Amino acid sequence: MSVDYAGLFRLDGKVALVIGAGSGIGQSAARALAAHGAYVVCADLNATAAAATADSIGEAGGRGESAIVDITREEEVSRLIRATASRHQRLDVAVTTPSINVRKPVLAYSAGEFDRVVSVNLKGTFYVLREAGRQMAAQGGGSIIAFASIRAQVVEPGQSVYSATKAGTVQVVRALAAELGPQGVRVNAIAPGVVDTPLTHQITQSPSWYRAYAERNALGRWASPDEMAGPVVFLASAAGSYVTGSLLFVDGGWTAVDGRFTPPL
Repeated sequence: MSVDYAGLFRLDGKVALVIGAGSGIGQSAARALAAHGAYVVCADLNATAAAATADSIGEAGGRGESAIVDITREEEVSRLIRATASRHQRLDVAVTTPSINVRKPVLAYSAGEFDRVVSVNLKGTFYVLREAGRQMAAQGGGSIIAFASIRAQVVEPGQSVYSATKAGTVQVVRALAAELGPQGVRVNAIAPGVVDTPLTHQITQSPSWYRAYAERNALGRWASPDEMAGPVVFLASAAGSYVTGSLLFVDGGWTAVDGRFTPPL
């Protein structure tokens, strides 16, 4: 069998939905998928931001449209995915990025804060995974990509509920990958390290905190949202055709580095 190695990452003729496309990692993912040939539906809670991303794709020569969605609302997620698949006759790629965080010790966490973080990060992601999975299973193929975090495996004070939701996301991804493999649907998660996005604004505004996180990984720096785009394209394309049920760390070596101290070897 002849393989077009040069075209492994191309997505020509594919339809992709990116939720959280209005900013940060979602915006970079949407632009990258479009640059590789996909028609991209840029969805976000912020309609203006989603439209701006879609416009930027058009200005760069790509194709796309915008949509509004609140992933905490089951019916909105279902409606968006049904409408996308109906309008374009299929859905080949689904990427979901939205998350929130409340940084507090466990003993200070309120029930309301717990519910809010779980509602967006775990329940909302679950809705996207389930609805995209239903559509792709019915059509006989597709790639679903959910954003987890290094916090799915390593934690620190104040990250309890956020970490729990990310670990939960990974396990749902793995279960769905096992369930939908026979239908040709691949399901994977990406675990970023520290990325300069609106979610990390609290940290980037504190020079000492920012430096401490930069020094924690092997590369000694933060990532830009655009550095998450390559892994998304890989998992969405034929280049990742045998990858499913995986957690891909894109963390600058954070999880490989044992502690913050470099011993004098």
